[in-house]
Amino acid sequence: MTISPIRVQFKTVCELLDVSRESLRHKIRTDKTFPKPIKEGDSKQSPVYFDYADLIAWHNNQKANHSAEMEA
Repeated sequence: MTISPIRVQFKTVCELLDVSRESLRHKIRTDKTFPKPIKEGDSKQSPVYFDYADLIAWHNNQKANHSAEMEA
């Protein structure tokens, strides 16, 4: 049985997508389909997480859209 994480840290998302922190921030600001970050707490230093299932769904949608564009 494989256990997938429920949430992943900002740093881990950068590693998974192989992008810099600034590139991920840009994607969050500009891509309306990208999963919204979840901030745990109200302070500026509170950790930010992403829902793992939402990230996977977004990635699969990106792959499907890319494949459809390549076929057209």
